[in-house]
Amino acid sequence: MCPLGQALAGVAGLAPVPRDSGRISGNMRRPRRYCRRLLRVFYMSSMVAAPSCPTSKAFYERKRAEGKNHKQAVTALA
Repeated sequence: MCPLGQALAGVAGLAPVPRDSGRISGNMRRPRRYCRRLLRVFYMSSMVAAPSCPTSKAFYERKRAEGKNHKQAVTALA
């Protein structure tokens, strides 16, 4: 993912943010503050792209085959 995409995903609350202390690293959590409007935009765009775009549909079907439910697969696509 490009740096701009990572930044947008972080602002939207889709990407985890680190919660590291001095010696411990790799603690990731969902951010407490995020833009709910932007999260909704990503979620709705992935809902529209999942059945219509062939690339998005393949990604969605792969996530479903991995055992994820519908909401998890759409969030991964977002």
